[in-house]
Amino acid sequence: MRDTFNRKIDYLRISITDRCNLRCRYCMPEEGVPSVGHGQVLTFEELFRISRIAVEHGVRKIRLTGGEPLVRRGLIPFVERLCQLPQRPELTLTSNGLLLAEQAAELKKVGLQRVNVSLDTLKPERFEQITRRPGLDKVLEGISAAEAAGLWPLKVNMVPIRGVNADEIADFARLTFEHDWQVRFIEFMPVSGDLDYPPESRFSAAEIFEVLGSIAPFKEIERKGPVGPARLYQFEGAKGVVGVIPAVSDHFCGECNRLRLTADGFLRPCLFCEDEIDLRTALRQGCSDEELAQLLLGAVQIKPERHRIAEETVVPERRRKMQGIGG
Repeated sequence: MRDTFNRKIDYLRISITDRCNLRCRYCMPEEGVPSVGHGQVLTFEELFRISRIAVEHGVRKIRLTGGEPLVRRGLIPFVERLCQLPQRPELTLTSNGLLLAEQAAELKKVGLQRVNVSLDTLKPERFEQITRRPGLDKVLEGISAAEAAGLWPLKVNMVPIRGVNADEIADFARLTFEHDWQVRFIEFMPVSGDLDYPPESRFSAAEIFEVLGSIAPFKEIERKGPVGPARLYQFEGAKGVVGVIPAVSDHFCGECNRLRLTADGFLRPCLFCEDEIDLRTALRQGCSDEELAQLLLGAVQIKPERHRIAEETVVPERRRKMQGIGG
C-alpha cells in the first residue's frame, strides 16, 4: 500500500482497549476520561479480521497498544492467532509494564517478538506524581521479566518533560552501560490542551543530545531491520543503545509508514489528524472482506503529508486523548 506521497504503508498500530491502570498527567486528566462502552470496543474476532486483511494488503508489522493492552482479558490467545497468520507479520506490544511480569513469558511463548515499556522516572515518589499511581517496582519487575523471556530488543521509552523529569535523562542513558536495551527519549507531544503539561514543557531533541554528550562520547549506529523514527546512538563501552525521537522539532513524517486503529474501531491515518474511517459500523453491518479492504485503502489515501503541531501556538482541544487513540 502506498499513499499519495509514495510512502509505503506497512505498519498498523492496534489499540485493543482504551482502559488503563495509570493516570499519567500528559495523557489524561486526574479524573480520567469516560471509557468507551463495552459494546463499542471491537471484539478480538473483529480485530483479527481487520489484521488479517491488513496483512494480506501489505502490512508487515503490527503493534498492540491501549490504553494498557495487558489489562484486557483474552490478549494472549489473540496474540497467538496473529502470530499464526501465514505472512508472519512482526508482532510487538507497548505497555506501561505494571502487569508485564505476570504475562511476559506466556506472551513470548505464543509468539510475541518484543515489547516497548513506557517509563518516565526511576524515582518511586516521582513515578507516583507523574502517573498518579504507585508501582515503579512492578514496572521494573516487568522489564526484568521481559528481558528474561527473550522479548528482545527490549525498548524503554522515556518522555523528558521540563521541570518534571528531564533531570533524569542521564540516569536513563547510563542504563545502557549495564543492559543491552534500547533506551529511547521521545520529545513530549502536546496531544491536548487540557492536560497538566503545556507545550513549553517540551525538552527538545537538541537539549537531549546536549545531556547525552555530557555523559561520554557516543556515535550514531546503523539501523537494521524495519526503520523506525528513533535515531540510534551508542556510548563507548555500552552494551545497549540510546535513541532519540524528535517527534516535534524534526518530525519523521516523510518516513511515516503507519496507520492507527482505535479500540472502538476507527482507523486514523495520522496521530494528530482528526480524520477517521469507521470500520466498526461496516463490520457490524456485514461488510465483505473486499469492502473492508477498500476502507483500509481509503485511509491510506487520505494520510496527510505531515503533522503541524510544532506550528501550533495553542494546542487545540482534540476529540480523543492519547489513551483513546493508542500510544
